[in-house]
Amino acid sequence: MTVSWMGYSQQNPEQKLKAMGITLSEPSPPTANFVRAVRTGNLVFLSGHGPSRGDGTSVQGKLGTELTVSEGQEAARLTGIALLATLKAEIGDLNKVKRIVKVLGMVNASSNFTQQPSVMNGFSDFMVEVFGEKGKHARSAVGMGSLPNNIAIEIEMIVEIED
Repeated sequence: MTVSWMGYSQQNPEQKLKAMGITLSEPSPPTANFVRAVRTGNLVFLSGHGPSRGDGTSVQGKLGTELTVSEGQEAARLTGIALLATLKAEIGDLNKVKRIVKVLGMVNASSNFTQQPSVMNGFSDFMVEVFGEKGKHARSAVGMGSLPNNIAIEIEMIVEIED
């Protein structure tokens, strides 16, 4: 899924997702008075998303008591899929992504849980898998005492796109 042109290597994220067996669903409307994405210039700011499964349920629970790091990483990956669905709905084609710029990962964690960065690796590794070098990003990973509906993780993202 990598195209090389005159020594420049570019990964096609749409083809990569297809090869991974991932279909991006149409994002549901927000549940309150906000929008899922805002584009200003060549930046897209994505609201916080949670770990949605294909059946409409979400991964719930606290890391450190109810969920393992591995389960948290899978939740972070699922959140990445949800974010890409919203991004695609906003820009039309993921090939327009120039760079995943900045990510904030909020992990629903017990007070003594300290592996938030490891949990967020599930998201970061997925972005690099889909976008290659363009998927590498600045990141913060923090623990939260609670998240809406007891979801395991919430992630927001800033993306630079081509005009």
